[in-house]
Amino acid sequence: MERKLMKRDIDINDISDGRLYSLNDMVRADCNDCPGCSSCCRGMGESIILDPRDIFQMSLGTGKSPKELLETYLELQVVEGIILPHLRQEGEAEACLFLDAQGRCRIHAFRPGICRLFPLGRIYENQEVKYFLQIHECPKPSKGKVKVKKWLDVPETKQYEQFILEWHYFLLDLQDEMERRADDSFQKEVNMLLLQLFFLCPYEMERDFYRQFQERKNQVQQAITVNYSFRV
Repeated sequence: MERKLMKRDIDINDISDGRLYSLNDMVRADCNDCPGCSSCCRGMGESIILDPRDIFQMSLGTGKSPKELLETYLELQVVEGIILPHLRQEGEAEACLFLDAQGRCRIHAFRPGICRLFPLGRIYENQEVKYFLQIHECPKPSKGKVKVKKWLDVPETKQYEQFILEWHYFLLDLQDEMERRADDSFQKEVNMLLLQLFFLCPYEMERDFYRQFQERKNQVQQAITVNYSFRV
């Protein structure tokens, strides 16, 4: 297994069925239109970390700008030196703020990637995304088999996977450089760039997200290269 964001040492044999899946594989993850126990939307702490596409999709689904989302539904946390947003939870049950009174997701069509995965997880292996089934997470019994691609329910799944890979290794390279430099000013400037360009600056909803992501990533790389003489 290659290095992971957050770099946690986890033996997937302890939390999975021991298999790795690809997009066209069948996996026993289908809740058969879950009636809404919403267990997977409660008590998740800071684990639902968001990427730029999640912000784009949530803005599209709610009509709120990234800044408005951050002020109401999201919080920031530091992950291995990088500041990233996650879904906010509230109340004794630590419920996701997007749950309605019946325990259903109000932005299901625009839900974040980690929510789409559940109860699957993903790892990064040989420059590919692989999926695994988390066997201790979803309490619903007798789940049906479904193709991983269908379960994710993301248009242009291969393009989405390529984005996930690119974002993953981009952040890892930044983490490595932060550790190498041990420079607080460098870390602060990089985090401000990431927050501003990927999580605060509004996206153009009528334009392709992936094109906008590349443009913003290039801006970050160019700014870091000019000021610090290296390229991620």
